[in-house]
Amino acid sequence: MSIKIRHVEKEDIPAIRDIYAGRNAYSGTLQLPHPSLEMWQQRLENLPANVYSLLAEIDGKVVGQAGFAVEQNPRRRHVAGFGMAVHDDYQGRGVGTQLLTALIDLAENWIGVTRIELTVYTDNLSAIALYEKLGFVIEGTSRNYALRNGEYVDVYQMARLRESLGREAPTVN
Repeated sequence: MSIKIRHVEKEDIPAIRDIYAGRNAYSGTLQLPHPSLEMWQQRLENLPANVYSLLAEIDGKVVGQAGFAVEQNPRRRHVAGFGMAVHDDYQGRGVGTQLLTALIDLAENWIGVTRIELTVYTDNLSAIALYEKLGFVIEGTSRNYALRNGEYVDVYQMARLRESLGREAPTVN
């Protein structure tokens, strides 16, 4: 099974919407169930210069998407935040690892980001394991962070630091 990572194109938007319509995707992110195509078109068709969106394909089928935004405040331009989802039917096959590895490479080695931040539900053990494998550490917990399935749930605040662009970064393999 070969996973191809590439930039999102306009024709990919319906497939990306379908990823986020999956129960695991909207339960594991801040997305709402039943996402509209129009909302995803507005979100992805004209990305600002500080926003990047990648996707993963297997045999021509879009199976994952990740996006990150570089902070615009001059004092935080070294920071990016990201979100991602993998299609429910393709989880556990390495898609998330390859997608996030490509995102880290783009952010750190081509854009100059030295801090990547994320939030993850504290009960999303597979995502936490992926993030830790790729160098993210838990920096804190936000209690009652978001409403999910009628209950408020906690998240971990996690980050990956690249100490300086002149020094060797942790490997992402």
